[in-house]
Amino acid sequence: MLFTGEFEHTIDAKSRLAIPADIRNRLDDNLHGTGFYVAPGMANTLWLWPQLTFEHMAMATEASLLPDEDLQGFDEFLYSQAAFVEMDKTGRIRIPERLLQLANLGTQVTLLGVKDHLELRDPDRWAQQRQDKLASQNEIMMRARRAMVRSRLASTEDS
Repeated sequence: MLFTGEFEHTIDAKSRLAIPADIRNRLDDNLHGTGFYVAPGMANTLWLWPQLTFEHMAMATEASLLPDEDLQGFDEFLYSQAAFVEMDKTGRIRIPERLLQLANLGTQVTLLGVKDHLELRDPDRWAQQRQDKLASQNEIMMRARRAMVRSRLASTEDS
């Protein structure tokens, strides 16, 4: 599922966040699961993946008795801090308080659609980051283009 858009939301007193209706309406229990995995993202954000997407990505990484040191550190942090949260009948999820504190999020949040996941951000910090990104939009786009070319070349070499 492709996530796009920017939504202003409130986290209620019970740490519940309403998933926007236009996102909920595109979710299918058979394809995406019945909830989300919430995990710490980068720079004081929380990342939300549909249940089955997260589980598929987790199983796609190579298992080993002797894992790569960098991957082991990532796995230990990500999976130990991640939490599965089911969506209730009204489309809300309850975000663990420890994760809200870890990301330093209050009751007002911005929910971003970022390709394969959603991100929860502090609205003031996001407003500043958005301005910074807009100011360097051309550079960001050129760097992304170079990264895509490198990725295509690497996949061609692997074939």
